[in-house]
Amino acid sequence: MCALWVQEISAQTDSTLKHGHHYITLSEVVVKKDLDVPSFIKRIQNDTSFYKAFRNLRLLNYTSLNDIRMLDKKGKLKAHLESRTTQNRNNGCRTMTVEEETVSGDIYKKDGTYNYYTLSMYASLFFTAGKICGEDNVVGDASFSVSGKKGMEKHKEQLKMLFFNPGSRIRGLPFMSNKTNMFSKRLADDYTMEVDYEWFNGYDCYVFKQKVIPGRESNVVIQEMVTWFRDTDMSIMGRNYTLKYDAGVYDFNVQMEVVMTPFQSWVVPNLIRYNGNWKVVSKKRERGIFTATLFNFSAE
Repeated sequence: MCALWVQEISAQTDSTLKHGHHYITLSEVVVKKDLDVPSFIKRIQNDTSFYKAFRNLRLLNYTSLNDIRMLDKKGKLKAHLESRTTQNRNNGCRTMTVEEETVSGDIYKKDGTYNYYTLSMYASLFFTAGKICGEDNVVGDASFSVSGKKGMEKHKEQLKMLFFNPGSRIRGLPFMSNKTNMFSKRLADDYTMEVDYEWFNGYDCYVFKQKVIPGRESNVVIQEMVTWFRDTDMSIMGRNYTLKYDAGVYDFNVQMEVVMTPFQSWVVPNLIRYNGNWKVVSKKRERGIFTATLFNFSAE
């Protein structure tokens, strides 16, 4: 009876295994599913499906509801932009139409450009200016580089690095390039890692959770990241992450949430939330909350 009791208790506990330099905790469900953890982790490290989902948007028609709020240091609303936009793709080119827009505060400068650099970054990712042709959704080399870029264009590229490639080594970011690769030997003692199995947004998913160990927050850029992988093909269906760092010349504290949805044979983002406090050299601190809801997808 005692031996049976011990066996039953043991069966209910999680398992921990070592992969590379990291110890990873597996939930009871994952253990029962006999997941090939090394292959799973390697897939996470080499994943391009997250970035590809955003590139898929370049080939589609869709509608987006955009809600952008800039806050003052007390957290009160300072400026607000709310819009409904439609992307139209025709003959290999895409354009964007602003169907509705409501603006308050100092969103725009007198010349019509954005008054906030974080809003300008958002626009560069999700708004289309003019007509853009000849695009595809091929990922290829998913890396980004700030080489040859200056000022705002450099900051936009840095945002893309953190947004699309969280967890990989990012070159060109001063003081922090070696603090972004969560799987490196250098950061092995700074994170807890778990694999679980959950229902997410209508799909059975493996979920990979990485969180900084309390007291070691200054060693890393990514404080926490949770990613849901659809169990049928390991496509990313959602990701939440918190980025925080202070390099003196710039600092940021950003929380992001991305939810994906299938469309035909593709996966595309349909909900994006950003809550960020960002300061770059020579610019005032900016606090913004952005939400984009995408729907009405159709192919050309």
